[in-house]
Amino acid sequence: MTETQAQSALQAAFAELGLAENHQAWSKLVQYWQLLQKWNQAINLTAIRDPHEMLIKHLFDSLSVAPVMTWNRLLDVGTGAGFPGLVLAILAPEKSVALIDSNSKKTRFLMQAVHALQLTNVEVVHERVEAHRPAVPYDAIVSRAFASLSDFLTLTRHLLSEDGYWWAMKAQQAEAELAQLPAFARLIRCHPLQVPQLSAQRRVIQLAPIHSNEKEQA
Repeated sequence: MTETQAQSALQAAFAELGLAENHQAWSKLVQYWQLLQKWNQAINLTAIRDPHEMLIKHLFDSLSVAPVMTWNRLLDVGTGAGFPGLVLAILAPEKSVALIDSNSKKTRFLMQAVHALQLTNVEVVHERVEAHRPAVPYDAIVSRAFASLSDFLTLTRHLLSEDGYWWAMKAQQAEAELAQLPAFARLIRCHPLQVPQLSAQRRVIQLAPIHSNEKEQA
């Protein structure tokens, strides 16, 4: 797949998702896709090797949450090679994104990508999420295949602002996981996602913290 073909596919994906035309984002996303292929030959960033499949299952999948999510200060937990956080940072340069992962090889790649793409709104954090102590909490925390829903919420509870949301990207219905939600969290909505060029079912689960006064009223 050539650079021109990738850019054309991105333009079509933006149109399908209802995202505004953004030539700067298209250019940076193609550059990111190229960096991912290059680094993936040396270190195992992703099991997906085919460039076209990489574009769909990583970049397009990450783009699919953009029309749904609301945020200003985002934490991407277990970001790996930067999905979905780095993609969302490229889309919204006016917003702040932190990418956290305990794998040093992946965070080295992320730091190189942030430098190469000249992203001034991204912080790369090499740390376990339970040890992360930012000066200011996040108003959105997203995960993509990081852990079970219960573990995701429990490990990041201290990082979310009172009026913030968790966003958990899932491939399945996740009813069993939703039935075992921790007492401090509540379901807001399951948003179906349509990933361009992918027939598989995807969704993002939006959750919010339950505050002590809400528990008392209940």
